[in-house]
Amino acid sequence: MSSAKCIMVQGTMSGAGKSLLCAALCRIFAQDGYKTAPFKSQNMALNSFVTRDGLEMGRAQVVQAQAAGVEPDVRMNPILLKPSSDIGSQVIVNGEVRGNMPAKEYFRHKRALIPDILQAYNSLAEEFDIIVIEGAGSPAEINLKADDIVNMGLAKLVDAPVLLAGDIDRGGVFAQLYGTVELLEPEERARIQGLVINKFRGDVEILRPGLSMLEEKTHLPVVGVVPYLKVDIEDEDSLSDRLQQKNAVKPLDVAILRLPHISNFTDFMPLEQHPLLGVRYVQTTRELGAPDLVILPGTKNTVDDLLWLRQSGLEAAVQKLAAGGTPVLGVCGGYQMLGKTLDDSTGTESGHPQTLRGLGLLPTRTVFTNEKRRTQSTATTAAPFAGAELTGYEIHTGRTSIQEQGAPFCTLADGTPEGCVQGNVFGTYLHGLFDSGELTERLAELLCRRKGIAMESAVPITMQAYREQQFDLLADGVRQALDMSAVYAAMGLTGPKEERT
Repeated sequence: MSSAKCIMVQGTMSGAGKSLLCAALCRIFAQDGYKTAPFKSQNMALNSFVTRDGLEMGRAQVVQAQAAGVEPDVRMNPILLKPSSDIGSQVIVNGEVRGNMPAKEYFRHKRALIPDILQAYNSLAEEFDIIVIEGAGSPAEINLKADDIVNMGLAKLVDAPVLLAGDIDRGGVFAQLYGTVELLEPEERARIQGLVINKFRGDVEILRPGLSMLEEKTHLPVVGVVPYLKVDIEDEDSLSDRLQQKNAVKPLDVAILRLPHISNFTDFMPLEQHPLLGVRYVQTTRELGAPDLVILPGTKNTVDDLLWLRQSGLEAAVQKLAAGGTPVLGVCGGYQMLGKTLDDSTGTESGHPQTLRGLGLLPTRTVFTNEKRRTQSTATTAAPFAGAELTGYEIHTGRTSIQEQGAPFCTLADGTPEGCVQGNVFGTYLHGLFDSGELTERLAELLCRRKGIAMESAVPITMQAYREQQFDLLADGVRQALDMSAVYAAMGLTGPKEERT
């Protein structure tokens, strides 16, 4: 049996803040001298990442690995579900696509994945001192508990102590925590070592009577009241506050189309840090208005989202803006949509054979196949962003070819041209294209020239440096709020391995 210690964070519901608490614990344990890895047996998300060895995993565990200062590894998220419709998902096991499954079929099948989960966990546990495990949703979903592989079912398999977190910001936190504990079996309840109240704004003293009553009723200690921390760290996709951003209050207005199956919108986080770029997400032509830049992001379902774009009137609005000279950028699925033709004659993308016209803003043709390209890349951009160095990754089905006069967007390290540029319209498959900070600066310069405003000279902060700063802020806030000696005791440890410098 492996020697790693572990702690599991479960929540009373989705959005209770489990991912961020896990990221904070990963950072804290790393600061305290422990080699730490995150783990989530099953993640459902459209924000995914390609590891160095070309395998696909959920971004939440990538962020937690970055917080721990370790290389993201697909073993940290052995099962990734990418919703492709309201009732089905693409199932990715150990970084490889197993196929699309309706929810009912997946629920019948998922217990068969336990060996994959345990193999991933046990091999991590041989290499790390501490594993921080994240649950999913709530452990008290009584209709799903029988075959659970991600909450108490997993805690039992790996013998994990549990912290249960509730979100006070949405109200009803005492009922959330008490109700969740009451719905658990006695042996499940025995795994909980402490309750955590998350996202608190205000004076903790006002909470004290409620905390005492909660401890009395549950017979469990409250090990922390974590404040609503103002940190900027990537969040899970469907519940992200950043997708609600409607108003840009900076000199340059960047409108990102909020597609129904939007994925990897974390690509655009670096734009939000720029002093001149105001980023907002739009779903209607009225919200779109007349921005300085339009971005079509990635999507899990290019064909369906292209049809939505057409029906909503946004396609015509984007075409009109592009004709008037407004720059338009498409990333991954957004790049595919900007072309002339999307050929899904095998039905691999949309479920039935069809060929669609794209927005016709780039001279490209995309043919969908079953094969998924997954790779990390470095590249150098071409005009008008000439010379910006990029590091990114590709995750897509479909091959795109340039038909006529289009120039490449960038050149990969091996000399291969990638993406397409025609006039003021740009397309690329590269996710993470703004992380180095160089392309962000070139883009801001281009938009400033078009608008006739002065470019502020500032040293761009790389996304990596910005993330490190935010992880430290997060860890400091959580360290102050949590009883860390109780957390260490729950894992059978006495405390930090080494003094912080």
